[in-house]
Order: sequence, then C-alpha cells, then structure tokens
Amino acid sequence: MTAVPGRRSSTFSRLLRHGFTDPSGAERLLDLPELTALRDDSVLLDALGATADPDLALRGLVRLVEAQPDEERQTLTATLLSAKPFRDRLLGVLGASEALADHLARHPKDWQVLVTYEAADLNPGVAEFERGLAEATDPVSLRVAYRRCLLAIAARDVCGTAEVAQTAAELADLATATLRAALAIARTAAPADAAHCRLAVIAMGKCGGHELNYVSDVDVIFVGEPVEGADEGKAMQAATRLASHLMRICSETTVEGTIWPVDANLRPEGRNGPLVRTLSSHLAYYQRWAKTWEFQALLKARAVAGDPELGAEYIEAVSPLVWQAAERENFVPDVQKMRRRVVDNIPAAQVERELKLGPGGLRDVEFAVQLLQLVHGRGDATLHSGTTLDALKALAAGGYVGRADAAQLDEAYRFLRAMEHFIQLYRLRRTHLVPESETDLRRLGRSLGLRTDPVAELNKEWKRHASVVRRLHEKLFYRPLLDAVAQLTPGETRLSPKAAGQRLEALGYADPAAALRHLEALASGVSRKAAIQRTLLPVLLGWFADSADPDAGLLGFRRVSDALGKTPWYLRLLRDEGAAAENLARVLSAGRLAPDLLLRAPEAVAILGDPEGLKPRGRDHLEQEILAAVGRADGAEQAVTAARGVRRRELFRTSAADLIGSYGTEDSPRELDPGALVDGVGRALTDLNAATIAGALRAAVREGWGDTLPTRFAVIGMGRFGGQELGYGSDADVLFVHEPREGVDEQEAAQAANRVVSEIRRLLEVPTADPPLLIDADLRPEGKSGPMVRTLKSYEAYYRRWSLVWESQALLRAAPMAGDMELAERFIELVDPLRYPAEGLGEEAVREIRRLKARMETERLPRGADPTLHTKLGRGGLSDVEWTVQLLQMRHGWVEPGLRTTRTREALAAAHAAGLIPTEEAQTLDEAWVLATRVRNAVMLVRGRPGDTFPSDGREVAAVGRYLGYGPGHVGEMVDDYRRITRRARAVVEELFYGA
Repeated sequence: MTAVPGRRSSTFSRLLRHGFTDPSGAERLLDLPELTALRDDSVLLDALGATADPDLALRGLVRLVEAQPDEERQTLTATLLSAKPFRDRLLGVLGASEALADHLARHPKDWQVLVTYEAADLNPGVAEFERGLAEATDPVSLRVAYRRCLLAIAARDVCGTAEVAQTAAELADLATATLRAALAIARTAAPADAAHCRLAVIAMGKCGGHELNYVSDVDVIFVGEPVEGADEGKAMQAATRLASHLMRICSETTVEGTIWPVDANLRPEGRNGPLVRTLSSHLAYYQRWAKTWEFQALLKARAVAGDPELGAEYIEAVSPLVWQAAERENFVPDVQKMRRRVVDNIPAAQVERELKLGPGGLRDVEFAVQLLQLVHGRGDATLHSGTTLDALKALAAGGYVGRADAAQLDEAYRFLRAMEHFIQLYRLRRTHLVPESETDLRRLGRSLGLRTDPVAELNKEWKRHASVVRRLHEKLFYRPLLDAVAQLTPGETRLSPKAAGQRLEALGYADPAAALRHLEALASGVSRKAAIQRTLLPVLLGWFADSADPDAGLLGFRRVSDALGKTPWYLRLLRDEGAAAENLARVLSAGRLAPDLLLRAPEAVAILGDPEGLKPRGRDHLEQEILAAVGRADGAEQAVTAARGVRRRELFRTSAADLIGSYGTEDSPRELDPGALVDGVGRALTDLNAATIAGALRAAVREGWGDTLPTRFAVIGMGRFGGQELGYGSDADVLFVHEPREGVDEQEAAQAANRVVSEIRRLLEVPTADPPLLIDADLRPEGKSGPMVRTLKSYEAYYRRWSLVWESQALLRAAPMAGDMELAERFIELVDPLRYPAEGLGEEAVREIRRLKARMETERLPRGADPTLHTKLGRGGLSDVEWTVQLLQMRHGWVEPGLRTTRTREALAAAHAAGLIPTEEAQTLDEAWVLATRVRNAVMLVRGRPGDTFPSDGREVAAVGRYLGYGPGHVGEMVDDYRRITRRARAVVEELFYGA
C-alpha cells in the first residue's frame, strides 16, 4: 500500500469517501500485519463506511483482532468476510461504542455472541437474558455476562433490527434478569437470611415502565414479609441485608467496572425511611403521608424479582391509590411545582444541551403523559400503562389526545430517546447532555442515519422535534378540550364533558363547568371567527393555567372577545402577532386592575401587539395629546372625559408593561431588576397624572374665563407625586399656588384660583366609567384648616413665620407639575432654603423629627395590622426608609448637591456616594423600599383596589407572589423573605435614623 511520495494513495481517497475523518491513521491501521486478510477486501471498507464512526470502528476492530489467540484470529476474520449480518453487527457496535470495544478487547471470545442470528435473537425476553446470566456466580462474572448480553442488544439497535422502544424494553428486561441474578447471588451468600424472609423487588421509573436507557439508575422499592412462623423484626433485618447486598452487587465498581446504580430513594420517606418495609407498612404510609409525586412514581411500579406472589400483592394493593391521586387536594399545584423544580435545577450553562430535563426534552413528554393518565385513568383502565409510548397511544385511542398530535409526539419522543441511547452507548456513561465536539456530534448524527451533513442535519432534526415537544401542553392538554366543545367532525372520538371537566380541574381551573361554557361560546360553530378561536385557545388556555387565576383569565378573554369579536383586526392581531396573544393572556389572568381598564375600552388590546406599544409615553407627548383633546371638546366635562379616557388607556399600558415585565413571556424574559420596574411605573404614572391635571386645569380655565385666568396658577406635586414614585393606588398630593396678574384685584384673583381648584377636583373625581384621579391638598400650610390655594407671597410669609419642621420635610418632595412653570419654579426657589437649611438641621429639629416618627409608628398603624407585613408604616417599610433618607437630605443637602432630589432611591444613592451610608446598609434600605413598593403595586394590580399589606385570599396572595417572581406553592417563602428583608432594613433605620 506504499504511495508515491507527495501523492495521496487511492486508498486514502477511498477512505475519505467512506467517511473516515483520519484517513492517514486508518491507512496505517490497515497496513498492520494482523489485518492482512482484511485490508484488500472492499466489502470490509463498505461495512466500515456504513458505521456511525468508521475511524472508531477500525480502531476497535484492530484491538479485537490483536487480542485473539492465533487459532481464533483466522476464524474471526473469515467469519467477518463471509457473514454479512455478523459483519454489520460487530462493526456497527465498534463504530458506536468505545466502551463495548473495550469489553471485546478484554474478553476477545465474546464476539461470538454476535454470530448467531435466529428468531429468538431478534426478540429476546427476560428468559433469554436469564440464560445469558445463568453462569454468573459473583459480581465480576455478572458484569462480564451483563455486557455480553448488552453487546447483542446494542448490535440490534445500531443495525436497525430493533427500533428504539424495543431496545428500551430489552434493556429493561436485561435489568430484570440482572436483578434476579444479583438477588440469587445475595441469597447464596446468606442462606439463613433467605430462609427467614420473603423479599420482592419492585422496579420503578424507566425500568418499571419497560423503557430503560443504556445507562440509568435502576429505581426499585423493596417489600418484605416474614416466612410463616418467623419473627417480623428479624425477618425485616434479614430482608434488609439481602436488599443491601443486591444493591452492592449491581452498583459497586470492580475490575470489570459497574453495571448501574440501584436507587431505592423512591421508597416511602426516601433515604430516611427503612430500605425494606412490609406490605402493610407501605400501604399505611401511602394512605396517610404520601405526596402527589409518589403516586405519580407508582404509576410505573412493576414486580420484577424475588417473591412473585408478594410482588403481585404489592402491585394489586397500590394500584387503586395511584388512580385516586388526581382527587387529592393539592394535586394541581403539586404537579406544577414538580415540573418547575426539575427545570429550575438544571445549571444555566447546560439547559440548552439537556436532552432529558430541558425545555422540549424527554421529561416534558413523560410528565405530560403521566399527568393525563392520572387525571383520566381513574375512569379508564386502558390508560393504566407504565410505558410512555403505550400510554400516549391509549390516550389517543380514548379521545383524550388528538391522533395527529399523538403521532407527532410519538415521533419526537422516539427521536429524542434514540439520541439519548446513542449518546450513552458511546462510553456507557449516564448522561443526558448533547455533546459539543464536532466528532461526537458527527458520530451521533450518523448513528441516527443522517449521512449527508450529519452535524447540521442532527441540529435541525433535534430542534424540530424539541419544538414539537415544547408545544406539547397545547397539543395534549388543551386542544382536546376545544374538540370536546366544538364537535365539528362526526365520529371522531373526543373527551366527554365529564372528562373535559376533570382535565380543566387538574389544570388549575376552579370552576370547570363555567370554563367549558366559555370555551363553547368562543369556539363552537363553523364561522371563521370560531375557527380562529379554536387555533388560539389551546395556546391561551396553557398561559391562563400557568397563572394564579386561570378562571379569571378565560372569563376576561371571553368578555374582550365578545366586545371586539366583530372587529376585523382583533383575532387577526392575536393570530398573526406572536407576542399579542401571550401578552393578553398574561394581563387577563394576573389580577383585576388591568382587565378592568381594558374592558372599559377593549380596543386598547392593540397596544399588546405593537412592539413599541408597551413603552410609556413621555409627559410632553401626553400633555400635547390631552390638551388637543380638551381644545376640541364642547364644555369642561366633555374635555375632562377625553383627558380621563387618555389616562385610562395609559394606565392600561403601564400596568400591562409592568405585568409582562414581571412575568416574562416566551419571547422576552422577565425583568430581573425589580428597581427598574418600580422606577418605570412611578415615572409613567407621575407623567400621566401631571398631564391629566394640566388638561383639567385648561378645561376649567376655558369654561370660566376663556383663554386667560385672572391670576397666574401652578400645581406643585408633593409626596409620591412630587417624588415620581406613584403607585397604582396613589392619590395625587399637591399644593396650589397663584399670583394675581398685573392690574387684577387680589380678591378677584383669589376667588378665581379657588374656583379653578374646586373645578379641577370635581372634574377629575366625577363618577364615570374611567378611574377617578383623587387630588389631596392636605400637605398645604395649616393642613385641612388652611386655605386651599395661596399666593406665592402668602406662602413666603407663612413659611418665614410659622413653618414647622414636618412641613419642611414634606417640601423635600415638592416639584412643578402643571400650570405656570415660571411661577412653579419661583415656588421651588422659595422652599429650597427650608428643605435644605444652611448648616443643616439643628439638634432640636432632629429630635422633633424622631419624635414625630415614633408617634406615627404607635398611632397610625391600623388596629390589628401585622407590623411586620404593613408595607407603608410597618417595620422596615416605606415610611422607615423614606424618613431615614429625608433626615439625611435635610442635614446634608446644603453641602451635597446630589441629595437635592425629590426621589427616594436617587437620594439614597447620593447619600451612599457621599459616604453618608455604607454600601451594605444602602443596599439593604433600597431593597426593602423597592420590595414594599412592589407589594403595594401588586396588591392594586391583583385586587383592583389599594392595600398596604398582603391579601388574605389564597388566590390573590398567590397572584401577588407570581408578580414578585415566586412560583406556585411559594407564598410562605415570599412572606418570609419580606419579613427578613424589612427586618434588616429596620436595623439600619434604628442605627441611622434613631442613632441607636
């Protein structure tokens, strides 16, 4: 085979064409004297080229030939050249599995198990595998015999003689035979223990479901009973010793490696419970203490080894409990929690490569099928299968899943399982990660029959099947519900109303009968509108079910659809604009405020489909729109109705953006910085209220005086309004200031100013379909006893002579909002020396502020309120943080320009930058303030009315938790976190504010 120097040999080119990636190395191997009889045979080269990895197959073949005794080598090579089935099987295994090539090199005679090719070899069962393991007498010989059997399974797999489900079943049967052999070895080692007890081994998980991987934990449960006349305690000890020995025989690493770990953690009480229990002990546990996931696990239970009668008794006893699991109180949240916990535990760097547990992975299919089995299996015994694909087929046959959808998922599941098998087969290691190297991906692609461009084709097919699985909830859970109510195709098997109700209940709907009525109203009939709804609803139902209140989401969708169903753009928007439907689902099922706003003007749903639609409009833009609407109106009331209509639309935009940012969607992850969400809401609501007040002011002036009021007039924002920190339930705290125009009598100016104030408040609070804007002027000089509006000179005189320290503190939030901006700026210049006093606050003023705060804590907290959970006045809440920051502003604002701001977080950051607060303390205060603000916003979004503490209703508090990023079942964790964060904040307040 020597080539001319400088030219590639014809063999080199042939090797390249046959799929070798290292043709030079392959040439050297073919030149070895051991392969003399094979090197020139074109049939061998063709067979190598047909394997998943020709280079790997050739290296394995060389090792196998080298390991043969001289007299055997010729037999092997002759058989290899003459028997095509054997050639394909041996080279197929060598090209797919480095681990099995290692086994053949260590046990060079084992190639002979691949020679036989009879009917029994094509469909071996437990009996055949037991014969293959019969001579094993210890853990080492058991491992050798196990791998010999595995060779035959792998050969059928890589050659396509057995499809993936059959391979998985054979692996489960081999595991069954192995457990029986291991138990026999353990019994032989301890005959006295064996004589004392009956022991049954129950397979769980994939082994129990007859769908095992090449390398997987074999999950088991042990059941023991004393033999007649034996003491139960001693019998259980004997059974435990036998079970422990069985586990070690299979799991321990020897000179021949290990088989697989035997995992008994699915037993009652997990690893904390006894390894072996009696049947009555098992039943007592399942009837009193078991959790939902334990019944889901029992769905796959199958007696495989030990005492067959005891195993059968166990299965017969626990089966009824499995099919009653869906009736348990916490079934739905438990199932949702289990699925999320699986996904949450995947390291972020691996989630996209995770074939089993990642999005669109194998666990998604298995989990969904099991859930449907548990929901519908109580009334339909045909669903009682532990095998995923058999159960999926039964679900389709019973009408619980559409046949086309089931076929698609069957195909996807088989492809993903085949990927998993070939990934594990390579080194016989337990992994579910898709490899990253080009070589490994190429071998994997070729194993699956993808030969043109294996890596690109593999990635394409994997993504295609994963995307099918990602949408499986739509296909499995929701589309059959629509088929049940639409009843379009005569003769098609479909869910009964009872089964549909059970399905909806299991998915979290509290009133399944009402939900079915909504679905029927939306989706029945042959109109184009109903057809589009049938396309949309399976997806929407899934998003609703993912929320804290699915019923409210579906009811809201029906109401919006009823209002907009005849408009040509509504359903088209939801169907064609990817984000619009999910955004709508999130908004409708997250609470009352946003849906109420939307239902008052349903056309605002268009906002949800516009990529720019959720971005807030700036104050200038809003003021321009509102003033234009006021200018077109006939009369003040019509003008302010238009202004309040704009406000309603913008409140919906702001709340929708907040909800979608808090929940996240498939296309856009949730906002991870809660402070950014709080700041965004505060700014948007402040700009909106300022523009609305400007519109009301214009309308009031125009109604009474035409274009010009006899006095210059300005509105000053105070409190959260001035600080741009408004929440959804906040009033607008304001001061009104005026200044008579030149030549206008002061009394006339004052009367005009007071009339304007009264009219603004009336117009903004008059009952209409739109939410009112409540104006609160109680922070004015002399409070409720003082005049509603003053001249600038009157403010100056009052503040010079009578101002109290609390009024100076309140003025820290003063900011121009509407009206005459030049007058407003002069007001700000007037109050700056009061709020940032030269040389800072005196000690007496500091003591007075502390006294006021302490009095407020004891007197203003509502009776019966939990001080650890009250967001405004409670421990470490808004008041604590704000008074602490404001004290720093008044003491140091005269020398630190950064402190001269109306915003709490901005002032806190400036205090930290100036060295007035250490980093950790500043972060603690900021975290507590943001959290308390978000809780108040959440309460308003969820309940539709303001509140300063967590709701008592279970669904409402769960919805608050979802808004804050806590999944189902984590309400307790949310409350604990709130208490912990605010407790730490209070400790900082004690130090910085009270000087403790």
